[in-house]
Amino acid sequence: MRALAAFATAVLVALLALPFVALLLRARPEQILSRLGDPVVLDALRLSLLASGSATAIAVLLGLPAAWVLATRRFPGKRIVEVLIDLPMVLPPTVAGFAMLMAFGRAGLAGSALKAFGVSLPFTTAGVVLAQVFMAAPFFIGPARAAFAGVDRRLLDAAATLRARESFTFVRVVLPLAAPSLLAGVSMAGARALGEFGATITFAGNFPGTTQTMPLAVYVALQSDLDAAVVLSVLLLAMAVGLLLGLHSAPAGGWWSRPRAAR
Repeated sequence: MRALAAFATAVLVALLALPFVALLLRARPEQILSRLGDPVVLDALRLSLLASGSATAIAVLLGLPAAWVLATRRFPGKRIVEVLIDLPMVLPPTVAGFAMLMAFGRAGLAGSALKAFGVSLPFTTAGVVLAQVFMAAPFFIGPARAAFAGVDRRLLDAAATLRARESFTFVRVVLPLAAPSLLAGVSMAGARALGEFGATITFAGNFPGTTQTMPLAVYVALQSDLDAAVVLSVLLLAMAVGLLLGLHSAPAGGWWSRPRAAR
C-alpha cells in the first residue's frame, strides 16, 4: 500500500512539474533580461499588479465581514448565499464573464443604471478589477469562513463575560487567532486574481495598456512573439511561486499567536 501511494505521488508530482520544467528550460536569463524593458511586457506587468492588488484588497474588505457573518450567524437563505459565493470557483470563467456582461454591460441589469450616472465598466481597467474580484473573492472567503468558525467559542464567551465590546473582541481575539488562515486566503485570492483570464477577456476585452493583463498578453504573444510569451509566462510563474512560498514559509508562531501564548 505504501509503495503504491509513493508511486502515485511520484506520478502526480511529475505530471505537475513537467510543464513548469519545460517552460523554464525554454527561457534563457539573457532573453528574460532583454525583454523586461519591452513596452508590451511592462504595460501588462503594471496593469496586472495594479488590477490584482486592487481586486485582492476589495475582496478582503468585502469578504471579511461576509465570512464572519457566514461563520457565526444563522439566517434564512444562508445556504443560497454560500452557494452564490462559492459559484465562481466552479463556473467556467468565460461563462462568468458573459454573465457579468449581462449584469454590468451597457445594456445589462445594473449597467443601464450605471450608464445613467456616466459609469461604464465593460472594456475598462475598472472592469478588469471587477472581473478579478468576482473570480478571486471566494478564494479568500472560504479560508476566512473556516478560520472564524474554528475560533474557540469559550474565548468569545469569556470576552463577553468581561463585557468586552464585540468589535474589540473581533479585533483583539478573533482576528489574531484566524490570521494564518486569513493570510492564506489573501495569498490564494491574489494568485487567482493575478492569473485571471477567461472572465477578464470576456468582460473587459483585451486592449494593450488598458485591459491587457499578463495572462492576456501571453495569449496574444503565443500567436506572434513566442519569446515574449515565454518571458511573460516565467514572470507569472515566479510571482505565483513567490506567493505560495511566502504562504508556506510563514512562521507558525507570529504576532497572531500572542493571545494564545499569553493564556
